[in-house]
Amino acid sequence: MAVKTIGAFKRLLTGCGAVAHGVRLSDVDVISTYPIRPYTGIMSELARMIADGELVAEYLHAAGEHDQLSVVYGACAAGARAFTGSSGVGVTYAGELYSPISGERLPLQMAIADRTLDPPGDFGEEHTDALTFRNQGWIMGWASTPQEALDNTIFLYRLGEDPRVVLPQFNCQDGYFVSHIADEVEVYDEKRVKEWLPPFKPLHKLDPRAPESLGPQISPPSGPAMQHQRKLAFENVRKAIPELTESFNKAFGRHYANWLDEYMTDDAEVVFVVSGAHALTAQTVAKKLRHLGEKVGVIRLRWVRPFPTLELRESLSRFKAVGVIDTNVDFGCPVGAGVLTSEVRAACFGLEKTKIVGFVAGLGGEVVSREEFYHMTHKLQVVARTGKVEKEAYWLPFDLKM
Repeated sequence: MAVKTIGAFKRLLTGCGAVAHGVRLSDVDVISTYPIRPYTGIMSELARMIADGELVAEYLHAAGEHDQLSVVYGACAAGARAFTGSSGVGVTYAGELYSPISGERLPLQMAIADRTLDPPGDFGEEHTDALTFRNQGWIMGWASTPQEALDNTIFLYRLGEDPRVVLPQFNCQDGYFVSHIADEVEVYDEKRVKEWLPPFKPLHKLDPRAPESLGPQISPPSGPAMQHQRKLAFENVRKAIPELTESFNKAFGRHYANWLDEYMTDDAEVVFVVSGAHALTAQTVAKKLRHLGEKVGVIRLRWVRPFPTLELRESLSRFKAVGVIDTNVDFGCPVGAGVLTSEVRAACFGLEKTKIVGFVAGLGGEVVSREEFYHMTHKLQVVARTGKVEKEAYWLPFDLKM
């Protein structure tokens, strides 16, 4: 079947629709699916594209999420550019496959449109599902808009397939707040993308003419070497991200930061550190407070794995008080906040001037409202003024009465 040629255009797209176009433009060979909200819209749109002749790809509907990952595992091992996705408990159900895929250096991509795990299992954007697997050897980052969701799809294939890297990628977006809310998206010309994203050249592939053994069980003498290889690969990701971000921006007319998207931070006294779409609400609040003479800024993390330790440490050393927004849970962790608070505190260990406060918010798919950001700002301003941290972590709305 001949593929219909589609030129560049601009259209209102949800985050799910934007990722589908990113997959089409990336010329993916194999797609595996199983429905669970809110990611399902990606696969529905890809099915339509294949039916309408806009994309030629093997489209396999699996019996569950474990099967989904098994399909793309095998496909990528055989040399195909592969794509899958899920949300919430679907992400956790496939958990057995994540480490073998990265351990065998298979650079497939998985979209995650976040939702809360059971319980309460709500439809919203809590990041716990993806962050549960942050240590499985996958590159991981969050889009804050549908445009960034499309761009990250293309960017992550190039990054993951880079010969220095060769790692799978979690392409994350906030459920509902990005996945289901439409925004204007520029969809690029196919030729333009092909010039920037070369065909997939696998590091190794299964071939019946040259049999080899691949599998998750490795004899003890080889284990440390394989783990060390992944460690070195992530060091190369750190080198590759700035290079490829500059190249992507030039090729597609974007202005993405390498690691930290900073907003009104030049002379800020207090800043919020956040990942995902709630950064847009934080920026709206910071802009209003700036008009009132308050020195407030926002830093959005573009990538969480690898974590931007040095970049974040250098940036946060400028500020008196930092509020980390955790839209995730990490029960029993240090200071009782979430994953990001613990990692930001670790990155900033020894910075005596910078005081860090965690705010756990947006759980169960709840909005982190402007009013909540105003109250959090007030807490941070007290810390900046006094140099004293009254409480290291607040769970909203329980610990911070409006």
